[in-house]
Amino acid sequence: MKKEAENYELDNTDLGILNILMKDAKTPYTVIGEKLFVSAGTVHVRMKKMEKLGIIKTSTLNIDYAKIGYDVTAFIGIYLNNSKYYDSVVEQLKEIPEVTGIHYTTGAYSMFGKIVCRDTRHLRTVLHDKLQKVEGIQRTDTLISLEESINRSIDLLS
Repeated sequence: MKKEAENYELDNTDLGILNILMKDAKTPYTVIGEKLFVSAGTVHVRMKKMEKLGIIKTSTLNIDYAKIGYDVTAFIGIYLNNSKYYDSVVEQLKEIPEVTGIHYTTGAYSMFGKIVCRDTRHLRTVLHDKLQKVEGIQRTDTLISLEESINRSIDLLS
């Protein structure tokens, strides 16, 4: 299937579908079809194809965590004891619900992550009782976000 995805060429209809849904994933296929001058059936078939190929991973909600009591977002630079620990560290981090993203990186850190917590006390607990106990992590650097000014998808038709 990976080979098939590599050979699949996205056209402007596919890109248009993705652009519309990245702005609002709840947009009905009929509305997308009207905007792109294709049928809702065409949108449906294209969506299924892009899902099958792994181009579309999932549909998610973009939640304002602060409005539901999660007021602290922090970014964590993670130093590994050795790069061989990467896969096992990722598996352990998947078990920590406050970890919302992890990236394998170049530069100073082996990995860079994002965590969301209720408050600084909760952040301290996650760092001390969960993150620092992950086997393979040597140490971490924590950056607390004061405000998210931009959170958007790229424009695929630009």
